[in-house]
Amino acid sequence: MSLTLKQQEIEAYQSAYSASNFEVIQAQYRKRLLLELLETHQPKRILEVGCGWDTIANSWQGFEHLCIVEPGSAFAEKARQDMAKNSKVNVVQHFLEDATATEQLQGDYDLILLSSLLHEVPDAEALMLSAKALCSAHTLVHVNVPNAKSMHRLLALEMGLIDTLYAPSELQKTFKQPRIFDLQSLKTLADLTGFAVVSEGSFFMKPFTHAQMHTLAQSGFANQAMLDGLWALTKHFPENGSEIYINLQRKELSS
Repeated sequence: MSLTLKQQEIEAYQSAYSASNFEVIQAQYRKRLLLELLETHQPKRILEVGCGWDTIANSWQGFEHLCIVEPGSAFAEKARQDMAKNSKVNVVQHFLEDATATEQLQGDYDLILLSSLLHEVPDAEALMLSAKALCSAHTLVHVNVPNAKSMHRLLALEMGLIDTLYAPSELQKTFKQPRIFDLQSLKTLADLTGFAVVSEGSFFMKPFTHAQMHTLAQSGFANQAMLDGLWALTKHFPENGSEIYINLQRKELSS
C-alpha cells in the first residue's frame, strides 16, 4: 500500500473517530487500563504509537521521555499543541514502520503502547515487528484491541443478527477496520512476531452496541455507577470485556 493511500485512510479515520459518540466513554476506560499499567510499572522511557486525540501524557507525567508516533495530521497537531511546553515529549508524525526505517526513534524504551491500533492497520504483523525492533531485554509492549467475544457481539450472535463473532460491525465498517481479534488470535500474532505473553485479559463489559450504549448514557440510564460496574464485571467474565489486552516481551529476551 502506498504512503499516499495509507495517509488518506488515516485522515478518513480521524473524521470517523470524531463522530463516534460512545467512543469517548470507551476511551476513558481504555485510558483507565493504561493508567493502572503505568502506575504499576513506572516506566521512564515510553513510546506511544497512535495517540489519537488524547496522548497519555495528558494524564500521566511520571516519565523522563515520551515519544509519540502518530500518522494522523490532526491527531499529531493536537499532541504538539498539548505538549508544546513539555520538553520531555517528542511528536513524530509518521507510521511506526516508516519512522523506524528513518531512524527517528531513539529506542531503549521501558514501555511501548500499541493501544487500540492493531485491528485498524493494514499489516498488523509489520507493525508488531517494527515495535519488536525497538525492544530491549526489559521493554514491555502493551497491546489492546476490540474483542470478538465481547458480550454485545455474543448477544448479536444469539439474536441471529450476525452469523459469526468475527463479522464486522457497522462501526467497524465505518472505521474501515480490517480485522477483529479474540484473545487467542491476538496471542497467536504475538507469538508469530516473536513475543512472549506476560499477562492478558479483557476490560469493560459492553452489553450493547456503541450507538445503543450512547443512547443509554444520554438518557441517564447508564449512569456513572453503572459504567463503573461494567468495568468491574470482567472479573466475573474475564474473556468477554469489550476490549482485550496482552502485555508482551521479546520472546528471545524474556526469561
